[in-house]
Amino acid sequence: MSYGVLVSVEVDAATIRRGDQLMLGGMVFTVRDMAALPRGGKRLDFTTGESLPLLRTTILWAARRVDPRRAC
Repeated sequence: MSYGVLVSVEVDAATIRRGDQLMLGGMVFTVRDMAALPRGGKRLDFTTGESLPLLRTTILWAARRVDPRRAC
């Protein structure tokens, strides 16, 4: 069970985290794992088996579960 509240955060290759949820093409994808790509990018692997290359300059919005009792 996941605890905390979902907040919307702006992410890029440097700030994306495992567990972040991205809406792409009307479908929600949860980041399961990541791997480094050349020039600062990352390959995102989702729980559904798909993957997405994220360039260093690409900016997306993600839903992230945070614990409101902890300072960010």
